[in-house]
Amino acid sequence: MGADQQPGIRGGAMTGPADRTKLSRREFAGLGAVSVASVSRSLAASNDDPKAAPRGKAQSCILLWMGGGMCHVDTLDPKTVGDPQANKAGSAYRSISTAIPGVRVCEHLSRTADLLDRGVLLRTLTHPLKVDHADSTGLMKTGRLTSGTVVYPSLGSLITHQRGRRADGIPPYIVMGYPNVTRGPGFLGGQYGYLYLTDPEAGPTGLRRPFDVSAERQERRSNLLSLLRTKARQSAGKTTQAYDAAIDEAQKLMNSAFSRVFDLKAEREATRERYGSGFGQRCLLARRLVESGSRFVEVAYDLNFKNGTGWDTHRHGQANQHLLIEDLDQALSALVEDLELRGLLDETLIVLATEFGRPPEFDGKGGRGHQSAAFSAALFGGGLRTGQVIGETDDLGRTVIDRPISVPDLHATIFETLGIDPATELYDGDRPIPITDHGQAIGELF
Repeated sequence: MGADQQPGIRGGAMTGPADRTKLSRREFAGLGAVSVASVSRSLAASNDDPKAAPRGKAQSCILLWMGGGMCHVDTLDPKTVGDPQANKAGSAYRSISTAIPGVRVCEHLSRTADLLDRGVLLRTLTHPLKVDHADSTGLMKTGRLTSGTVVYPSLGSLITHQRGRRADGIPPYIVMGYPNVTRGPGFLGGQYGYLYLTDPEAGPTGLRRPFDVSAERQERRSNLLSLLRTKARQSAGKTTQAYDAAIDEAQKLMNSAFSRVFDLKAEREATRERYGSGFGQRCLLARRLVESGSRFVEVAYDLNFKNGTGWDTHRHGQANQHLLIEDLDQALSALVEDLELRGLLDETLIVLATEFGRPPEFDGKGGRGHQSAAFSAALFGGGLRTGQVIGETDDLGRTVIDRPISVPDLHATIFETLGIDPATELYDGDRPIPITDHGQAIGELF
């Protein structure tokens, strides 16, 4: 990975631009790769400046990503029930009361409804993109519109950069999903990238010796690698130094207790059953990761994005949406309860988010299109003033009528919760770039 010196920060640990090798856009894209090289020892240099954390005290963040476009009027912002057969706009399901007086959610979120006093509903997220999933996902993950000149870092990379490690031997940024540039470190450099996995019990495949490679053969490979590394160091540039540091980090993880985190069988059977499905088991692993010292964990609901299925409920996709909502309800409520039981909820921020919502109207096949003018997210724990609803949409959830929340505002709120000053200024080479695009944290939550 092209990991150079840490970019300069104002409002954070450093005061001026660092000397960085100029990389091409293609090379920058490579920095988002999810190999173990993304996790380098240089993270220890990150500095927690208490002056940049006037209010938030959370230590970790778990992002539950509902890729595809979770429908707000069918989940967190229910309206009058509609009817696709009669072409009547509205919610697909009835609503139920919650632990917040006067606040209702979809009937398929019954467990979460009882725990909503531990959370905050953000009902007025809004952004200008609605057609393309990739662009909207990029905006939600980085807080920026796609640029032709800058590869912006993801939320996970920014938090890792600002807060650094919580524990030795535990990667600070982990993704349960597949590689994607929107999850990458952008101009921050590969050392602020992520380790990814798709099987919660197997863990990252790059940290295991292949079954067809014996211990003796592995030792021969390691000896050869050591020889090559010794020769490379004689004329090593910054890129080679970054690879070398990443190899050190990978070998440490291979030989550490990190692999035990993925032993979900160590959990009580009742706990595993409480979390439920594959998504639920990934949420259980997220709890184990933050408990062990990870800083930021993203859990994708669907490991692979599927156009027209899952949360992307076009046409017939709407028919089984209730199963997704019930699955989310079981896993999310288990995660909130489990973290609270272990005394970790106040120091762990759970973010439930998606790239956009969906309109109250039904299409010709009974599904829904895309809508970004108004949609919802939720925050749980993190030491916030919970039991609140921020913002209000119109009677069908089409538009915001009170308290719009921009994507930069959401990012600023997450940063503030984690003790990061939303006014921090980063540098891409000599170019100053604010950590948010003029975002303002939601003051009522602190």
